[in-house]
Amino acid sequence: MFESLNERLDSAFKVLKGENVLTELNVAESIKEVRRALVAADVNYKIAKEFTDKIKDKALGTENVLKAVKPGELMVKIVFDQLVELMGGQSAGINIKGNPAVILISGLQGSGKTTFTGKLALYLKTKRAKKVLLVAGDVYRPAAIDQISVLAEQTGVEVYKEELNKNPVEIAQNAIKYARQKGIDVVIVDTAGRLAVDEEMMVEIQNVKNAINPQETLFVVDSMTGQDAVNTAQAFNDRINFDGVVLTKLDGDTRGGAALSIKYTVGKPIKFVSTGEKMDALDVFYPDRLAQRILGMGDIVSFVEKAQEQFDEKEAKRIEKRIRKNQFDFEDFLSQINQIKKMGDLKSLINMLPGMNKMTQNLDIDEKAFTKVESIIFSMTLEERRNPDLINLKRKQRISKGCGRSMDDINAFMKQFEQMRKMMHSFATGKGIPGMMPPGGMGGFRK
Repeated sequence: MFESLNERLDSAFKVLKGENVLTELNVAESIKEVRRALVAADVNYKIAKEFTDKIKDKALGTENVLKAVKPGELMVKIVFDQLVELMGGQSAGINIKGNPAVILISGLQGSGKTTFTGKLALYLKTKRAKKVLLVAGDVYRPAAIDQISVLAEQTGVEVYKEELNKNPVEIAQNAIKYARQKGIDVVIVDTAGRLAVDEEMMVEIQNVKNAINPQETLFVVDSMTGQDAVNTAQAFNDRINFDGVVLTKLDGDTRGGAALSIKYTVGKPIKFVSTGEKMDALDVFYPDRLAQRILGMGDIVSFVEKAQEQFDEKEAKRIEKRIRKNQFDFEDFLSQINQIKKMGDLKSLINMLPGMNKMTQNLDIDEKAFTKVESIIFSMTLEERRNPDLINLKRKQRISKGCGRSMDDINAFMKQFEQMRKMMHSFATGKGIPGMMPPGGMGGFRK
């Protein structure tokens, strides 16, 4: 995420490396590089110019009072603060007060609008404990109703659809009546998109909004479209005056222009970001956390939150007890793997840790590493999984044939597992964190 922008900003800060104080000359040189980085990230030149002018004023206005802070570090802090301000300063909540609360979803076709609708339903159901109804309001796109029906099934929420009705206003109104009867808390209305902004679409979504008077109108935009996304957001806002923005595909090859420019241009906050294909890959937008990731500082708060969401206290206590007794086996290992997998995309997780994005940007992180480990364990008998010490040469040969891995792979895995088991036992008896798999546990396992 934002690797190119991070790299360019890093170069801008290196200009100040070795300098003792901030001067007009070295600040100007660093600022020039920051501006280039922003323009390359598809940030509008006017925005980039205003942004860097503020940084310059702040940098030269310090009068070098922070003697203990190196100029490069001070510049990073100033840029960080300005990035946070540019993106809205703080997170903006979503209004779900109402009987029911109605959320209207808008955006162009292909922006990930309908998928986001499903993700939002799951978020409100699991994180806000709300009873949610999805509404199939896209009456034009082939298979749109089928898509939202599948998403509803995946997320475990109900979907309201009228397959023969081609009037989105009526469908939305009927859905709200239905929700009131069923005691549903939140109604999320999907709408039709187009390949580009056109009058017909704008009139239709205006009519829907006027008819249902939603508590929230969200505009969904593909972050990979950069400045085009900002222009589209402006066009939608001029017509329907939405309440907030959702950035999708933020995990893709995005330059960052949309995330950095949209709040400044439209004056509306970014409320959610979508960072993957999985239904739970939806995050509340925090400007400070994204600024940290842009600058290569990681996002340890989000990492901890994701870990806590998947944390099973009962299972953790059970595992800890077994580790203390040095009884940790392959069944326990599988349990640990499943908890990590639930947290999301492996590379995204690693990049949340401070400093790791630079270390991993050219590294091919094998998302199938866990699958390969699991295949070895699943080729064992239940007895072997529960008693690793049983596994001798003959058993290894059978396991090797069962999972299609070489004997070298089996031996390497067994060795690493034993080392990990000893390390975890050491941790649990007072020298580290109990019940947690060491980060480099399977680092040497070959592809």
